Amino acid sequence: MIRVAFQTLRARWVSFLGTVVALVLGVAQVAAMGVLLMTMLDLPDRPVERFAQAPAVVQASDPDWDPAHHDLGIRSPEAAQGISDGLRQKVAATGGTVVDRAFYAQLLDGPEDQVGHPWPVARFGGYRLTDGKEPAGDKEVAVPSDQARTGDEVTVLTASGVARYTVSGTFSPVEWEDAVFFSDAEAARLSPRIESLVALGPLAEVRAAVGDDAAVLTGQDRHKADASEAQDRETLDNTITLVPVMASVAGTTAIFVVASTFAFAVIQRRREVALLRAVGATPKQVRKMVRNEALLVGVVASALGTALGLFGAQLLADMLIAMDISPEWFTVEPSLHWTVLAPLAAAFLVGLLVAVGGAAAAARRAGGIRPIEALREASVDDTGVTRGRALLGVAALAGGVGWTGWIAVGSPTSVLSPTVYVVSLMVPVLAAAVLSPLVVGPLVRLLMLPFRGASGPTAMLVRESALTSRRRTAATAAPVLLTVGLAFSLLAATDSLGAARDNGLQNKVSSQYALAPDGTPGISPQVIERVAAIDGVYVAAPVLTTIYTKDEDRYDENDGLVVDPEALKKTMDLDILEGSLDDLDDNSTAVADLWGMDVGSKLDVRMADGRNVELRVAATYKALRGEDVAYLPERFAPTAAYARDGLARRAYISLAPGTDRAEVTAEIREAVAGSGAAFMTRDQLVASESAYARHLTEVRQRSTAVIIMIFCFIAILNTLLMATADRRRDLAVLRMTGATPWQVLRFFVAESLLVSALGVVLALAATAVNLAGLWGALLQLFGATPIVVPYAVVIGVAVLSTLLAVIGTVVPVGTALRARAAQFAGSRE
Repeated sequence: MIRVAFQTLRARWVSFLGTVVALVLGVAQVAAMGVLLMTMLDLPDRPVERFAQAPAVVQASDPDWDPAHHDLGIRSPEAAQGISDGLRQKVAATGGTVVDRAFYAQLLDGPEDQVGHPWPVARFGGYRLTDGKEPAGDKEVAVPSDQARTGDEVTVLTASGVARYTVSGTFSPVEWEDAVFFSDAEAARLSPRIESLVALGPLAEVRAAVGDDAAVLTGQDRHKADASEAQDRETLDNTITLVPVMASVAGTTAIFVVASTFAFAVIQRRREVALLRAVGATPKQVRKMVRNEALLVGVVASALGTALGLFGAQLLADMLIAMDISPEWFTVEPSLHWTVLAPLAAAFLVGLLVAVGGAAAAARRAGGIRPIEALREASVDDTGVTRGRALLGVAALAGGVGWTGWIAVGSPTSVLSPTVYVVSLMVPVLAAAVLSPLVVGPLVRLLMLPFRGASGPTAMLVRESALTSRRRTAATAAPVLLTVGLAFSLLAATDSLGAARDNGLQNKVSSQYALAPDGTPGISPQVIERVAAIDGVYVAAPVLTTIYTKDEDRYDENDGLVVDPEALKKTMDLDILEGSLDDLDDNSTAVADLWGMDVGSKLDVRMADGRNVELRVAATYKALRGEDVAYLPERFAPTAAYARDGLARRAYISLAPGTDRAEVTAEIREAVAGSGAAFMTRDQLVASESAYARHLTEVRQRSTAVIIMIFCFIAILNTLLMATADRRRDLAVLRMTGATPWQVLRFFVAESLLVSALGVVLALAATAVNLAGLWGALLQLFGATPIVVPYAVVIGVAVLSTLLAVIGTVVPVGTALRARAAQFAGSRE
C-alpha cells in the first residue's frame, strides 16, 4: 500500500498541499522554539567587564545558593552582608587589596541604572581619565565625558540623599555600565557594604586566607562579579519562562490543525476510497494506505519544517529581544552542535508523530467506508453523529466547563500565573472545536434564519450545502474558531486581570496623594523625611529589604517593607485578619496570612546586614501570593542598603484634617523638586504602578497570542484554499444548471462567510466559558471587578479571519472559472 499511497499523493498533490503547509508550519514552530531553548544551555562566555584587569576578585557568596531557585534580584545572606572587616584584613595581609563598593548613584537627569563606585577600583575595568584628576575630596566625583565637563557642579542622587558635587575629572564611557566614581572615603560613607575585593597578593595565599568564607574569582569566573551577570540572568529567565508557554500553546494549536486537516482530506476522498473498497481493498489496506500517506507527508513536511525552524529561531530571538524579554547579545547560530541537532531531531519526530497520529482517526474512518458509497452521485459526507463522536463531544464540553469551574472555585490564584493560565485558556476553545460537528446543524439553521425570506436560491443553497457536509463545514470553521477564540480569551484575560489588579491596588491605598520615582529606580529616604517634615502631612514610604528565615539547613528569603506604623495606618488600608497595627513596635512585625503564623508567635529572622533578631507577630493581613511581605519597624531601614539599593519604591501621602490642601501640596512639590521624585494623586499612582506590574504578563500573553494568530491566519487561508479547490464538481454543477460566473462566485463567498460566522460564534461561546471562570476567580481574589474586553482588537481579528477565508475561497474559484471559460472557448474553436 505504500506504492498506492505514493501514487495517490502524486495524483492529488493539491489536496495534500494544505496538509503539508500546516505540518511544515507546526514543525517549524516546534523546531525554532526548541533550538532557542537548547541554545540557552550552551551560551557563549560573556566577556569580563569591570575586573578584566584584576588578577583575582574576592566576592562574598554562598556555594549552596542557586539563584535559579530564588526570586530575581535576591542576594544570598552572605552576599547581602558583603565582605566583612575581618575577611578584608586577612586578604590585605597577603599583599594588598582594593575595595569595591557598588551602590545607587545617579546624576540628575542621568540614566536610571547609573551606579556608584570608589575611584581606586576604576583601573581594573579599563577606566582612564580623559580630563582633570581623580576625585579626592568628599564633594568630588568623576563622571563620563558625555554627561558633564571638568569643573561642573552636578547634582547626584543617592540613597543617602540629594547632594551637589564638583566634577574633578571625566573619563570615556564604557558599554557595560554607566558609573559615577567617588573618593574612597565618600564611597564608604554612602555605602558601608563592601561588594568585593580585588586581591593583589599571591593567588595561593589569597585562597588560603579566604577559605570557605567567600569565593575567589579568577579568569572567566570574574564575570560573576559584573552587574550584567544578574541582568542577563533576569532576561534569560524571562525567556525560559515565556518560550515553553508559547511552545505548548502554539504546538497544541498546530497539532489540532494538522489532525483536522488530515481528517478533512479523507472526507474529500470519500468516493475515491469507496472505489478502492469496491475493487477489493480491505478496510485494513485502506487504513494502511492512509497511514502511509500520512507517513510520506510527515517525512517531507517535517524535513522542510525543521529547516525552516532552524532559520526561524533567530527571527523568534529577534522578536523576544525587541520586546525586551531576551538580552540584546542573544543569538542563535546554525551549527552541528548537539544543542541545535537535538531539538531539530525532536521536532522532526514530533512532526512524524503528529502526522501519523493526526491521521489515525481519519484512517479508522476511511476503513469504515462502504464500497456502495462509490455509486453516490452527490459528494456529501456522512452527517450522522457516531457514538464515539458524541461521547468525545460530551467529554470535551464537560472538560471545558469543569476546568474553568475549577479555576473559578477551587484554584483562583492560577489566573495570576501566566505560565499556567495561558495553557488553561486553551481547554474550552479546543473543546468547542471537538464539539463543532455536533452543533453545526443547529448553528447553521440559526445563522441562516434572517435569510429565509431572501430572494434567489443563494441562501438556500448555502444552507443546504453546509448541512449536507457538516464535517467539511466544521473542519473549515476550526481555524477561525481557534484564531478568534484563543486571541479573544488571551487578550480579554490579560486586560481583565490588569484591571482587577488596578482595582485591588486602588482599594488598598487610602491616601489622597503619592510620590513615585521620576526617571529614577526609587526615592531617597532623605527626600521622604523632607516631605514628612511639612506640617499636616503623613508619609508612609515602605523601603524594600530582605529577611531570611531558617528552614532546616537552608535559608528562605522574603520581602520586608520598612515603614512608620503610624503613617502606614493613615495611608494604607490593609485587610487585617488578626491582631492590630496599633501593636506594632520596634520588636514586632505584621505578616501575611499565607505565612501561617499566629498573632503573638515569634519569628526568628536574619537581616540583610547579618544581624539575627526575634520579632513578635503583632498582626496578620490578607494578601495574594507575590504580595505577601513583612512590615518592619523603622530601625531596620539601614538593612535596605545591604539587601537592595536602600530606596523607597513609592510613598503614600495623607493630609491631616483642616490642612490647607493647596498650600501643602505646593510645599510638597517644592520639597521634591530636583530629587527624582514626582508628586501625584492616588489614581495617577495606581495607573503608573499597574502599567509597570503587568508589563511582563502582557508581553508574555500578547506575544503568545501573536504567534497563535499568525499560524491560525495561515491555517484559515490554507484550509479554505484546500476545501474550495477540491469542489470543482460543485462548481461545474452550478454552471450546468445555468448559474452565471458571478452567481457561482457569490455562492462560494456566501458559504465562506457562513463558515467564518460559525467559527466566530463557537469562539464566542468558548470565550464566554473562559471569561466566566476568570470572573469567578477575580471575584474571590479582588472582589467585584469588571471583565475588560478589547473590542477593537477582537473585532479586527474576526474581520481579518473572515477576509482570509473569503480570499481562500475567491482565489481557487476564480481560477477554476477562468480555466472553464478558456476550455469552453477552445472547444468552440
